[in-house]
Amino acid sequence: MRRARFGDLDVVLAGGTDREGGGDGPLVVLLHGFGAPGEDLVPLHRVLRVPRGTRFAFPAAPIELDMMPGLDSRAWWNIDMFRLQSAMERGELRDLSTEVPEGLDEARAKLDAALDAMRAELRPSALVVGGFSQGSMLAVDTALRFPDAFDAVVILSGTLLARDVWVPRMPTLAGKPVFQSHGSHDPILPLALATELQRELARAGAKVTFVPFRGGHEIPAPVLDALSTFFEAVLRKDA
Repeated sequence: MRRARFGDLDVVLAGGTDREGGGDGPLVVLLHGFGAPGEDLVPLHRVLRVPRGTRFAFPAAPIELDMMPGLDSRAWWNIDMFRLQSAMERGELRDLSTEVPEGLDEARAKLDAALDAMRAELRPSALVVGGFSQGSMLAVDTALRFPDAFDAVVILSGTLLARDVWVPRMPTLAGKPVFQSHGSHDPILPLALATELQRELARAGAKVTFVPFRGGHEIPAPVLDALSTFFEAVLRKDA
């Protein structure tokens, strides 16, 4: 692995010909979720099956949170934790579909600048953007604005955000492969809204691979297996 700086983001690079992001193969960029350490998703590169030469980039979100002393906790934008906890305690669905979070535009600008720098330095043969939870929402928001820059999108335990902004832009992803997974008992982001996101993407023409699973807010082994199959298909040289 290798640590690098692209734009304003610290990034861990892995895979490729030298296991440090070298070579000219595809690049998979995965964004961690709210409150996670910057390297939270890095272990995935060791367990996912991908075509030879595939590289991974794991950016760390720019906002440092003071959630637990001594622990690295980061966010792409801030969340009202009191509101979230109260909703979970009441058993209410957390519907973010009408919201455009404060800080989303700034996060997208930082990610876009980092991706531009990665393209210039790493020159990937194909580019996939995705993430987990909040990271997946940022990935979708970015892909909807710059669809020609990406070959596929990965949404792990994400949700429909900013419906009035996202849905009109979804036809720009027509024909694009999209992988989406979600737990049936997710206590943070309900399956119902993930299913609505899947339906809207499919209606717009995206090629959605939807993997529901019996579980919570997580990335279980069956999802990793299905995601590996997805990567093997969309990143193969003759795809």
